[in-house]
Amino acid sequence: MRFVSVLWDRIAEGDERAVGICVFTTAPVSLAGRRKYFGLQGKWTKLGLQALNRQVVLLSRVVLHPTYRGVGIGAEFIRRSCESSGWAWVETLTELGRLNPVFERAGFQRVRTERREYRNRTGHSAIYGTRRGGYGKKRLVSEETFEKSRFSHPTYFVFDNRRNAGSRGEGEIR
Repeated sequence: MRFVSVLWDRIAEGDERAVGICVFTTAPVSLAGRRKYFGLQGKWTKLGLQALNRQVVLLSRVVLHPTYRGVGIGAEFIRRSCESSGWAWVETLTELGRLNPVFERAGFQRVRTERREYRNRTGHSAIYGTRRGGYGKKRLVSEETFEKSRFSHPTYFVFDNRRNAGSRGEGEIR
């Protein structure tokens, strides 16, 4: 985990409760959407990976209490969370984004990539950035994970936060 932003609701004076959270994690090494958006080619170098870790973060989870959904605060919460993260670029890879424009309303740009069918664990593991095992071999996602997610087609979104880069916030929006 690299950064967490929490949305609070003040119920009464001195009585607050958390009603939303955005979790930012390390961006996976290779994403087809990133390669297309930034025009990247070839293999990663050590310097390139260091630059990636300094400039890019992945918005990996957004949770909003059901009572607060549908009232128009989700997009604003996501946008402000990204701005306060302090990273120059925020990415997200989400199935929800295909169905709900919340990320576009928050300021993300949808990057269209070709839709691929992954009929086996090897191809599917490549899209989800499995870590390397011993001797540099990529590990596969578990059989259970493959069965649960083999029909998902997440959409890649990118948020340009260069204006706020380097100004890591407190992570709480009230």
